[in-house]
Amino acid sequence: MASVFHYFLLVLVFLDTHAAQPFCLPGCTCSEESFGRTLQCTSVSLGKIPGNLSEEFKQVRIENSPLFEMPQGSFINMSTLEYLWLNFNNISVIHLGALEHLPELRELRLEGNKLCSVPWTAFRATPLLRVLDLKRNKIDALPELALQFLVSLTYLDLSSNRLTVVSKSVFLNWPAYQKGRQPDCGAEILSSLVVALHDNPWVCDCRLRGLVQFVKSITLPVILVNSYLICQGPLSKAGQLFHETELSACMKPQISTPSANITIRVGQNVTLRCLAQASPSPSIAWTYPLSMWREFDGLLGGKHLTPVLTSSTGEDTALSELAIPAAHLVDSGNYTCMASNSIGKSSLVISLHVQPAQALHAPDSLSISSESNAYIDLRVVKQTVHGILLEWLAVADTSKEEWFTLYIASDEAFRKEVVHIGPGINTYAVDDLLPGTKYEACLSLEGQPPHQGQCVAFVTGRDAGGLEARERLLHVTVVLCVVLLAVPVGAYAWAAQGPCSCSKWVLRCCLHRRKAPSCPPAAPQSKDGSFREHPAVCDDGEGHIDTEGDKEKGGTEDNS
Repeated sequence: MASVFHYFLLVLVFLDTHAAQPFCLPGCTCSEESFGRTLQCTSVSLGKIPGNLSEEFKQVRIENSPLFEMPQGSFINMSTLEYLWLNFNNISVIHLGALEHLPELRELRLEGNKLCSVPWTAFRATPLLRVLDLKRNKIDALPELALQFLVSLTYLDLSSNRLTVVSKSVFLNWPAYQKGRQPDCGAEILSSLVVALHDNPWVCDCRLRGLVQFVKSITLPVILVNSYLICQGPLSKAGQLFHETELSACMKPQISTPSANITIRVGQNVTLRCLAQASPSPSIAWTYPLSMWREFDGLLGGKHLTPVLTSSTGEDTALSELAIPAAHLVDSGNYTCMASNSIGKSSLVISLHVQPAQALHAPDSLSISSESNAYIDLRVVKQTVHGILLEWLAVADTSKEEWFTLYIASDEAFRKEVVHIGPGINTYAVDDLLPGTKYEACLSLEGQPPHQGQCVAFVTGRDAGGLEARERLLHVTVVLCVVLLAVPVGAYAWAAQGPCSCSKWVLRCCLHRRKAPSCPPAAPQSKDGSFREHPAVCDDGEGHIDTEGDKEKGGTEDNS
């Protein structure tokens, strides 16, 4: 009986002792340290910070876990927590109220996470914080008032982040630094202010001038963990130590040009030049009457490009050159060079005057004869389910509104289509195209034959049995291969149809000519000679899709 009573007492003591032990998370360890109770969770699959942690914990360490954020109210029951270590997790977001209930926090360590920014005003809730470890994150900016609420901070680690430019005002506005600089503080300074800024991709231009000067003149109470800060950019400063670098003051761009008023003849080449001096180095862009058209033209390998070349002629100096080959009257106008940097922007206008050529028969002249006194640039801009969309820039050198004529022909068609285009129209959809067929489209002033440079040729893909497949083939042949095989002298845009490549379509000879069931085998040459007979493209042995009838496309058709 006595033994049973003794056993009963032991059970009561065990239960009482077990009930007195605070709760510890499964997979984690809890221990008593000199400063208080500690919770340590390493390599535990915690998707979020547990919300049922005990108030008695003085230190919480959650490391190598898939945590991705610090949400608001994470530590609502832990007002006595002093040490929070969340190293080597996946934290990318700290919510503004994440630290609201941690008035006793002394250390916050977030090494090796994925933070790009930090809500610095959140530290208003942690006035006793002394250690802030943010190394090995992705922080790329530091606001000037970032440290204003870290009044007790003595250790700040921002090493191995992505900081490129930081103002010295960040540290001048640091209350702990201001207090340490006061001559009468004396014994109140118990320790130095330790800062780690190394292993960041510093860009040593004028924007970093203040920080470089601050680092060079740094004295107590601030101590750098590694004082050998190295420039990573720009190229002229790469590898230099802060102590060896001299940086100039920042300034907005100042632009100049050799000539702001240029006059040339039709057909001549001309290069406009714009020199910009600025710190930091400026970026330069041009705007001019045909800029949007020619940018798009350049993507398609068009015949009339306006290339821009920008190069560095020295530190903080850039030269931009805009080349205009074979100028036409339509190229006349104001060309604006705009240079900008983080300080400001400036612009300069260059006026270009293109005059008619005196001798139209001169060998170097590329101008169009008086019979075709217009600038015309024709292109294929997109594919549709059954065809393609043509777009053109056409500017006549007269004040009256001109009508234009669009010619469309193929190597298999019985006749060519003639469409009369009124003023203000610059697109036309070509539908019901045959597969595996070469087409040519030309645009000219009404009543005049098309000339070299006013035509575009394209080849459709073979039919793959379905609208979606056909649309994909048209897209590849018309858009992709135009870039690869544009012929400068006629602006012919050759294309491939699968499985052949673009080059195979051009280089291989046809073994036989395909024939459309409803069309004669070849198109006659036009009377004006502007349409030349082209050999049929390579064939895969499949026939064409039958088409019935010719659709009238908003204009007049005639036979040639």
